[in-house]
Amino acid sequence: MEEKDVCPCCNSEKHKYRSKEGKEYKSLVSRLNRIEGQVRGVRNMLEDDRYCIDILTQVSAIQSALNAFNKELLGQHIKGCVVDDIRDGKDEVVDELVGALQKLMK
Repeated sequence: MEEKDVCPCCNSEKHKYRSKEGKEYKSLVSRLNRIEGQVRGVRNMLEDDRYCIDILTQVSAIQSALNAFNKELLGQHIKGCVVDDIRDGKDEVVDELVGALQKLMK
């Protein structure tokens, strides 16, 4: 890949094509849209001087939603990217997966 194809935020050259019409893509975007709405709701609660415990409860729900998003994306990654790379002899993908799991389990 050319240097300009390196992701500026993470310096990765890897990309995953996702069909915008695919079920998996739509499911992930839908989850993110709900999470985005939840975050806006928490901001509104804060601006409306809502009770701290009520806000904390909503933040906990957001964290659960993000965890569910991570599980779905991780499953897709393993079933697609990891399997494909292993079949192509790119065993280093296992180390990358282990590193990702360690980050997720902090």
